[in-house]
Amino acid sequence: MSEQKNRDADDGARVGPAETSSMPANLAPPAHVIEAASFSPGAFLADRCLEAAGLALALASAACIVVALGMGWQAAALICGIFAFCTVVPIAVRFWRERQFRNTMVSLLENTADVRHVPPLAPHAPTLETALAEDLVVGALARAEKENQALRNANNEYRTYVEQWIHEAKTPIAAAKLVLASMHGESAAALKGEIERIESQVVQALYVARSTSVENDYAIREEVLLELAKDAVKENARLLVGRGVSVSFDVDADLRVLADRQWVRFMLSQVVVNAAKYDAAAIAFRAWEEDAGTPQGRVLVEVRDDGCGIPAADVPRVFERGFTGQVGRAHGSSTGMGLYLVGLMAGKLGMGVMLASEEGAGTRVVFAFPCDRRRLGAQNV
Repeated sequence: MSEQKNRDADDGARVGPAETSSMPANLAPPAHVIEAASFSPGAFLADRCLEAAGLALALASAACIVVALGMGWQAAALICGIFAFCTVVPIAVRFWRERQFRNTMVSLLENTADVRHVPPLAPHAPTLETALAEDLVVGALARAEKENQALRNANNEYRTYVEQWIHEAKTPIAAAKLVLASMHGESAAALKGEIERIESQVVQALYVARSTSVENDYAIREEVLLELAKDAVKENARLLVGRGVSVSFDVDADLRVLADRQWVRFMLSQVVVNAAKYDAAAIAFRAWEEDAGTPQGRVLVEVRDDGCGIPAADVPRVFERGFTGQVGRAHGSSTGMGLYLVGLMAGKLGMGVMLASEEGAGTRVVFAFPCDRRRLGAQNV
């Protein structure tokens, strides 16, 4: 049985910490830029071929003048040697300084994930041109950072507005539900269902707004897994009853996971809603622990349904934003946001999620909760 469970967790579309990351994009230079930054004495001289040609011409002219003055070739050679020495030594020092500077730059760029964090190097720049170029780059980065900060501020303001609007929208929805509670009949039942659909979409919109900053709004706690699963089912009880969907639990009542209750309940709820929407007659929750007592230990939670399933060609894309697939288009009510949010949140919370499906046979979604207790109490609220 355990081997089968392991196989179940190894197929299908996956999203996890490795696939979804909140870290900024790596702005380190590509390999060809680093290779170009490394140079030899030959490359240094080739870059200064005009200077080298001018020096050779000056030495030849000096030798000719000395010989023409009747001082002989030995005197010419001595004078040219002294002249060459006095010229080559500064060039060698300049080469050494530039090589040190470039090596320092390459080292910084190789070991700095974001070039915006490279420290100022102008005092060590070997030439005025290099210092000027650095000033221009630093200025451009400063302007870009200022623009990015303005965009972040605008995004935060918009997100705050959306969250406030959603909370305001919940008030008339709650009032409508209270009014409908005293009404009976098929029309009232149908209207209750539509109100709940509106409420579900409003809640999803709230999580979409918050999804850009999941890492700023979570608290990892030890939670009873069975309670999380039952809460997700309870939130969608009317939908499940209305569609005649039965739910079963094969979850140890004492099994606990390290998770944020609010976010995990939402993720489980999205999976339950999808199963009910896509013709499932039964939904089964199953959980087991894997590699217990080891650093790789985790709790796996499977949500399996017997719905219409997903075509094999669509499975790898189910966690993409806005992807509805053949089944979603056929049913006409898919937004492509539910599983996208599930995958996004799982990755940001350090969880894993995998989906496998067979068209006409049903779908399995498996969540992986790491058991590393160092995550316990981790929060950013």
